[in-house]
Amino acid sequence: MSGQGSDWTPDGVDDSRPNAARMYDYFLGGAHNFEPDRQLADTLLSIAPEIRDIARANRAFLQRAVRWLAAAGIDQFLDLGSGIPTAGNVHEIAQRLDPNSRVVYVDTEPVAVSHSKLLLADAPHVAVLQADLLDPAAVFTSPEVTGLLDLDRPIAILLVSVLHFFGDEQRPGALVADYLARTAPGSYLAISHVTPNEHSEQVRTLYQHTTDRLYPRSKAEIAALLDGFPLVPPGLVRLGDWHPDTIVAGAEADRAASYAAIAERR
Repeated sequence: MSGQGSDWTPDGVDDSRPNAARMYDYFLGGAHNFEPDRQLADTLLSIAPEIRDIARANRAFLQRAVRWLAAAGIDQFLDLGSGIPTAGNVHEIAQRLDPNSRVVYVDTEPVAVSHSKLLLADAPHVAVLQADLLDPAAVFTSPEVTGLLDLDRPIAILLVSVLHFFGDEQRPGALVADYLARTAPGSYLAISHVTPNEHSEQVRTLYQHTTDRLYPRSKAEIAALLDGFPLVPPGLVRLGDWHPDTIVAGAEADRAASYAAIAERR
């Protein structure tokens, strides 16, 4: 692992097999990844160099979404599939705007959870939970969530760069509905999701060597995951076009090969 000895590896972690969360960390320039992660990530970049842009664009969307949600009055965040901490985390942005904002980070990946607990141990109003994202009941009844978030008030659920790792058989649309149904009216759910491009089949094949699978979806298929929930303007758009900090050229927005939206629970 970059910058870490082998004795650091959390118990139960298979560091011989690439993992999507650790590869994402590598794409973002992080150090919390193993040699197999870097090798496969470099192979992916040789085929689809836009992957690094996609990772960075997702991170930028997450930060813009948190700022938008905070401006809308949200001060409680449930970050699902939060990954390995890096600069500009949800709590850093939210608490810059409201120091009392509360954030629960949730992930299934032991490295992400271990690093989050280590790095965020002294962060106020923050909790870290290791849980199966496919089990909303377990997430919402966990001590981390019930002890920190007031579920009688609106919260924001963040599913950024997550749902494309769930196949149709895992019913991601029903999962979204289940999560939102457990929130108070006035809550929001933010998503980003990759969409097919000319490299998708090769990328999907390579992801079969990881602990995860990749399922790019069309705009219509992504919209269906949010069916029944109104979207805040500008709706479901290319990642770089969702409330951009600067004007994004069409080619650059397309290069991100992803869509983003925020849905509201009324």
